[in-house]
This record gives sequence, C-alpha cells and structure tokens, in this order.
Amino acid sequence: MIITEEQILAALRNVEDPDLKKDLVTLHMIKDVKIEGEKVSFTLELTTPACPMKDMLKNACTNAVKHFVSQTAEVDINITSRVTKPLDTTQLNAIKNIILVSSGKGGVGKSTVASNLAVTLAADGAKVGLIDADIYGPSVPIMFDLIGAKPSARETADGKTLILPIEKYGIKLLSLGFFADPDQPVPWRGPMASNAIKQLFNDADWGELDYLIVDLPPGTGDIHITICQSFPIAGAVIVTTPQQVALADTRKGLAMFKMPGINIPVLGVVENMAYFTPAELPNNKYYIFGKDGGKELAAKYDVPFLGEIPLVQGIAAAGDVGKPIALESDSPMVAAFAAIAGKIAQQISIHNVQTANY
Repeated sequence: MIITEEQILAALRNVEDPDLKKDLVTLHMIKDVKIEGEKVSFTLELTTPACPMKDMLKNACTNAVKHFVSQTAEVDINITSRVTKPLDTTQLNAIKNIILVSSGKGGVGKSTVASNLAVTLAADGAKVGLIDADIYGPSVPIMFDLIGAKPSARETADGKTLILPIEKYGIKLLSLGFFADPDQPVPWRGPMASNAIKQLFNDADWGELDYLIVDLPPGTGDIHITICQSFPIAGAVIVTTPQQVALADTRKGLAMFKMPGINIPVLGVVENMAYFTPAELPNNKYYIFGKDGGKELAAKYDVPFLGEIPLVQGIAAAGDVGKPIALESDSPMVAAFAAIAGKIAQQISIHNVQTANY
C-alpha cells in the first residue's frame, strides 16, 4: 500500500483538540509530514510547551493514522510548541502574552504563586519574564536571592537607554526593588508609581517572550488600572486563601477585571494555603482556614478553578532563601504548580485561538 500525505492529513482531521474544539489540521498544528514506505513522521506543534494534553494528543494522532490509513504504519511524532498570542499586539509585540497575578488583599501568597508559575513555565521550555509591580512591597529580590542586585542598561542606535532585566533560573526579572533601598519606604503617589511601572514595560529590553508574568500589588488601585489600560493583557490569575475575609476582598479584585472599562479575561482562581497535611499523616487533609472557598468563588463568577496549593512550610522557606520550590525536583509541589501552569497556558491558548481566524 502506498501512503500519501493527503491520506495522513485526512486521518488527522479526525483528531480534535478538546479545548480548541477544532481538528489539528485546521488549527495548523501538523507540520513537516514525511513518508518513506510504511514509515510516517510529522511534527505536532502545540500552542504551549505547558500543554497538559500532549501525551493524549500524540496517542490520538498515532491511532488515527493506524485506523484510517494503515494498521502497519510506523508513526513517529515530534512534539514542538509555538505559543499563541492575542490579535491585539500593537504594543510590546515581542511579548506574546502578559499574565497578571492578582489578589484582593496581601498575605495570600500572590508573589509565591507568580514566582513559581514563572519557574514552571520556563522549565517547560517557554521564554518567560517576571515583573514585580508590587511597588510598596516588592518580593522578587528576596524570592530569587537578588537583594542588592542592580540591572544594567544598554543604549540603542537611536539613543534610547533600555534596562536589561536580570536573568535567573531561566527567567528575565525586573522589580522596582532593584532600584530602591530595601530598608527604605517608597512614599510615591499614584501617578509616580504608575509611571515607574510603565517604565518596566516600555523601557526594558525584554526580547522575545512567550509569557510575561506581572506580580501586581494587593487590592485594586492605580497600578492595576494603569497596566490594564496601557498594555494588551492576555488574562489575569486570581490568588486567594479560603478565609471569608480573603474571599471578600478577592471578589472585588476579580470583579475589577470584568468591569467594562477594563474587561480583562480571568484565566482562573488559585486557592493557596488550602489545607494542611502533617508529614506523619500524609493521607490526611486539615482545612484550617475553611474549605472550597476558592472553588466556590470560581463557580460564582463562572471562571476556571485552577487548583489548590496546600499550606506547606517548604514553600515559604524556599522563597525566603531565594529558590522557588518549583525548582526542587523532589518536591510534590512541583506537580501542583505544573498542573496550575498547564491550565493557565491552556486558558490562554483557548482565548487566543477563539479570537483568531482559523
């Protein structure tokens, strides 16, 4: 039997991406089909390196070729990724997706979540940047062991000076904490703070990024509005803890992104400090601060629930020594953050493809 490229593509039209609701050929995810006798090879180009369904899609492609073309075909699939981006990328067009990490109040672990998500996406092979926009309480210098670090700069051909983000753990980092004395307060009014934050976007040499994660200050202030209205945002991640006082503030933060003047897609809710499991009782979960608050919040606003992160001393300890816990290969938290990062990347891909003309 002679196998043709047309037969292979026809077979793969029967494989649908369960999130994007279209077949892989229509989505332009099948590349470089090669056929030598019974040997069939092609590239499956995913919309994110953090795709949680890559193994399922690979198996589905193999089964489709064998079922619709030839049972004896030898199928070799190379998996790559090309991160999608929104159509509106007139600004910062080398940055594909800007992700805001927000919380209604302080102390819920927003910076911890932002840092570990950045580390996880970079470990998957994505090009990642992280902006610490929490001007009054910057955490990135501590969480990445960069206290006292100062970014350098370069001058462009047209005489403009660009800040060079500091690179660590495969992530490009900028924080206003790099430019201020860590022991001194920053007594800036709203416009001054907003202008400083804009500089971290516009006056930095970010290069090409798949994801730029922005760790916002707590609440719903000037900085949030400035960023949302000044740059093309792919979506926002909401971090909360289960307590009612945290959820009350989180509702306001989530509702802000849905306001007509802002209208930022909410990628989902992360519930931090969800439960406690003692080391000596690994199968027990104690819901110290309440149960399912984040899940119920997500359901109420009809946004995805991205997952729970337990109350684990090692998470805070890892941040305190400047090495986010997602870097520790033997930690169960690696899988927890990987699952959340995968869902975030998934939501971004869905939104980007829905707004594209396939």
